[in-house]
Amino acid sequence: MQLNSSISAVITGGASGLGAATARMLASHGVKVALFDLNPDLGEALAKEIGGTFCLANVTSSEEIDAAFAKARAAHGQERILVNCAGVGGSVKTVSRDKQTGEIKEYPLENFERIIQINLIGTFRCITKSAAGMLTLEPLPEGDRGCIVNTASVAAEDGQIGQAAYTASKAGIVGLTLTVARDLSSEGIRVNTILPGIFDTPLLQRAPEAVKASLAASVPFPKRLGMPEEYAKLAYAMITNEYFNGEDVRLDGAIRMAPR
Repeated sequence: MQLNSSISAVITGGASGLGAATARMLASHGVKVALFDLNPDLGEALAKEIGGTFCLANVTSSEEIDAAFAKARAAHGQERILVNCAGVGGSVKTVSRDKQTGEIKEYPLENFERIIQINLIGTFRCITKSAAGMLTLEPLPEGDRGCIVNTASVAAEDGQIGQAAYTASKAGIVGLTLTVARDLSSEGIRVNTILPGIFDTPLLQRAPEAVKASLAASVPFPKRLGMPEEYAKLAYAMITNEYFNGEDVRLDGAIRMAPR
């Protein structure tokens, strides 16, 4: 897919971090970008910066996502690119003991359900709604109707202690990638997933410097945190390379996460 002003894109979680870097990258090639996010301050500011459109949307709500796609398409036309970056984390053990009393605590299932709803079902919701719109388009000269890039995590393969819900949600995204790519292959829509390692995103920026330094030192090479722009570069490769399809790719400096 050749990127230019005739192409439009939707990025979920697009107001900051990985999504914002990808938005800037696509806009630098002329792509018209719509940002789906829950942060209107950051979203509106970035949309103004790149000449895009901000759409307030919660990926757990079909009604809000329908309205966001309608707004994005009214502004830019039917998108050919969807990048799913919306997601949340969380760390709670499956069961644990209170250090003071010894009381046994079970995992709060409402938290498990919340993470699955946002990370996994939210991603799939946006895939189906975007792909349905892509089917209305004529194929490009290369044969593409569209391209979808999802965001999982290295936790999908080596989740740490306390990450049962997060790991399950991200492993689910990895698991659906090839199947959805096969589902959409006859329509010329490609689907790939990136598994980022430890990236310097707004969530991590709030951590103490000593914690960030320790995390960076755990990466084999290069010994630093990943930069959102590096995620954007891989997303760009997946979008523009017509033979890139059905793949799950780690982007992690060769890290393999320890239990803790």
